[in-house]
Amino acid sequence: MKKRILLFAFLSISAISIMSLRKSPAKQVAIDGPAEKTYTQYCASCHGEKVEAFVDRQWKHGNKKEQIIASITGGYPELGMPTWKEVLTAQEIEKLADLIVENLAGVEQYKFANKPSSNIFKSDGMTIQLDTIVTGLDSPWGFAQLPNRDYLITDRAGKLYLVDQKQNKTVITGTPAVMAKGQGGLLDITLHPAYEQNGWVYMSYSKFRIEAGQTETTTAIVRGKIKNNQWVESQEIFEAKPYTKTFHHFGSRLAFDKKGFLFFSVGERGMEKVFPQALDNDNGKIHRIKDDGSIPADNPFAKSAHPSVYSYGQRNPQGLTLNPSTGAIWETEHGPRGGDEINIIQAGKNYGWPVISYGINYDGKPITAISKKDGMEQPISYWIPSIAPSGLTFVVGDKYPAWKGNLMVGSLRFNYMNRCVIKDNKVIKQEKVLVNLGRMRNVKQGSDGYLYVGTENPGMVFRLRPL
Repeated sequence: MKKRILLFAFLSISAISIMSLRKSPAKQVAIDGPAEKTYTQYCASCHGEKVEAFVDRQWKHGNKKEQIIASITGGYPELGMPTWKEVLTAQEIEKLADLIVENLAGVEQYKFANKPSSNIFKSDGMTIQLDTIVTGLDSPWGFAQLPNRDYLITDRAGKLYLVDQKQNKTVITGTPAVMAKGQGGLLDITLHPAYEQNGWVYMSYSKFRIEAGQTETTTAIVRGKIKNNQWVESQEIFEAKPYTKTFHHFGSRLAFDKKGFLFFSVGERGMEKVFPQALDNDNGKIHRIKDDGSIPADNPFAKSAHPSVYSYGQRNPQGLTLNPSTGAIWETEHGPRGGDEINIIQAGKNYGWPVISYGINYDGKPITAISKKDGMEQPISYWIPSIAPSGLTFVVGDKYPAWKGNLMVGSLRFNYMNRCVIKDNKVIKQEKVLVNLGRMRNVKQGSDGYLYVGTENPGMVFRLRPL
């Protein structure tokens, strides 16, 4: 028998298991302890240590208690899954089924039945009305508000728009050519902290080149100015190395800190075994540079070949923001199936991907058997199942008194805004806001104090106006 026998072939995507045996016992062996111990002993090596990540999938043979019991008990020998009635007692199988059903509730909570019936939403302590800012976009990835209250909005398809207070949008010409394929395109945008004095605008995008007849891509950062609806004085200040042949996990959020340093994220480009844990590349990292692209002398790897690297072991960070009360940079990153994270970024720290993770792979197999390891940072919070976080902002000012100091996160997967109540750098409460509004690509607080959200399919940007 193989060292790991895949079990639970009730998945629509493949015959993936819930348990594995190093050796099939000839008779039942009672497990001393709760169902969690059974799962850890027989399941975790093939499906990750968190059962709540394992259950987030399509169930080919049903996910009701009686169906799960039948699947565990009888097995599916033709699919390589043995019966378990000779290994576990009926009581142990039932307890394991109860554990699975209990954790299925974690997925069911995101199955929102109805689309919004109006543009008014109620939250804990707040009632919000949505004002439409712009429509007719593909994916409104980045958002910045100009001093005159007009907006700069990047569309992943490759265009930068200037949107005025009457919802008129004007294309800014002359922006860099982008690879708008997969997850790539024109991505984030932010203004220089001294924009009113110098006019610098910063954007991240998917840069491409043709090598030996093949397209290669990377994440690049450019700054420029906008004059007469044209992108001018363009300067590329960062280009991630190496390029890859993949078209996803570009990362690409931008955030200035209080000292005027520019932080930005670069995803691991879908190559977790190659890039995130190595310091000989720029991928799977958070970077820090000066506003002109030069390197701060106190960067943790300033004397290395990749001196802009500030932290590493990241997967695909699509949320990056300044915590105005502490000055720290906060980050959200996508896990695989489960294990999305909120992190506070610290100089030189290793955030663990893919050595540690609270998620499993998309095919149901574990990426790693551990979620903690010495020398690797723990997230301050994580989501199972994955909500696919994109966009991140702290609420400041007095427009949203019940939300002041909260962290707002967009959910691409479940189409809502996640409100995190923060105390002492910990998430102590969460609430689902703007439920079923749409794939929420971005959440940002404007310079006018209002919150703005961008949704995909259709691509729209809304202002959250308190009532």
